[in-house]
Amino acid sequence: MAERTAGQALRGDGVRVVRTPVGPYELVRLDAGAVQLTAVPALGGRLLSLTLHGREFLYRNARLLDGGLRPRPGVRPVPQDGPMSAWLNWGGDKTWPAPQGWDGPGQWSGPPDSVLDSGPYELRLTVQGGTAQAVMTSGVEPRTGLRIERRVTLTAGRTAFTLENTLTNESDRPRRWAVWNVTQLAGTAPGSYPAGGVYVGTADSGRPETVGLIAGTGRPHVHRTGIGTLHVPHQDVVGKVGFPDAAGWLAHVAPQGTLTQRFEVSPTARYPDADSRVEVWLEHPLHAPLDHLGGLRPRDRIVECEALGPLQELAPGQSTRLTMEIGVGATAGPVETVTSWGFWSRLPRLENGRLAGVFVPFRDGSLTALPSRGDGEPVQCGTLVAGEACAFDVQPGRLAATGADALVVASAPDGSDATTLGFLRGSR
Repeated sequence: MAERTAGQALRGDGVRVVRTPVGPYELVRLDAGAVQLTAVPALGGRLLSLTLHGREFLYRNARLLDGGLRPRPGVRPVPQDGPMSAWLNWGGDKTWPAPQGWDGPGQWSGPPDSVLDSGPYELRLTVQGGTAQAVMTSGVEPRTGLRIERRVTLTAGRTAFTLENTLTNESDRPRRWAVWNVTQLAGTAPGSYPAGGVYVGTADSGRPETVGLIAGTGRPHVHRTGIGTLHVPHQDVVGKVGFPDAAGWLAHVAPQGTLTQRFEVSPTARYPDADSRVEVWLEHPLHAPLDHLGGLRPRDRIVECEALGPLQELAPGQSTRLTMEIGVGATAGPVETVTSWGFWSRLPRLENGRLAGVFVPFRDGSLTALPSRGDGEPVQCGTLVAGEACAFDVQPGRLAATGADALVVASAPDGSDATTLGFLRGSR
């Protein structure tokens, strides 16, 4: 395990962690070269920056923070409570409890919230080998009885990281809560980037594909782009839609890049908000506040990608957890599915005697099509570079002639850690 240096940094093999005071709080940057994460434990344990080769993915409020993530003159970063109109929305990625509401003790009546959303979180840092980890832990919020832990793990050579969210019941009686992770990203004007927006994988579980949850000025419209994928385009509406049939992945596509999230879903558990496993909230600038939403007045185009865990009855001392893999890469169009290695913007297909597809990996390696049985020669599809699109259009040779089913496999540069990323039906 690495030791702290005089420059307030921890260093490992291809990773480092740097702590930088900026006025009333400190920034904690996890750096793996191509990817950098910046957390601000003092502001509710938020991640306020996620960059790939310097391109920013997370939204942050430029009226509250400058380009260096310092508070603007006159802005006081202190714990807050009160109505929605008093909320200082710093932006970024944070964890809340669900369900949200103001009707009773079984609902979280934030934001704002002086402990979980805007209170200071304790910080623990470690760097070991090629892995850097930051663990941020809240105080106990008296209304919910909860303590939140956010564990961020970044590994050298990868453009994806792990975020483990844990809610613990620190009260003296049972509580029923779910993990709710909220990632804010910048939207674009409607029609300015047609492929942009949020893509949500569906499971064909028999549950409703979508449910309307909040209509500020209206409800976001959703359309199907293919088997197992729904698309929420960037649009000027203030509202939220839920996805009870979500399969456990989503992706936000924008000009600066694509951000994906993967997490497990429970096919039998109940979820908050009409059984929503994923929720998407959209807002755009308004000239007046929305009284029926606590005086909220949106001033920017914001997209929230929200992943939820199942509702859990927690005895005193018990916890519930949601582990997410968050990856970033180049935008190569719509997203058709997300895997542990990266995401497909175009799943592999045989078309006009050619094998074609577009894959964006989170790590270096190679992409190969292999016959799953019978004859057929392996086909080298391309070299994978973390965060960059690998578009291939190759002659499949005997792989297509045999009509055999094929696997598309990614492997590390040394040939190890081979993982099946997709399937190709050679005769169809």
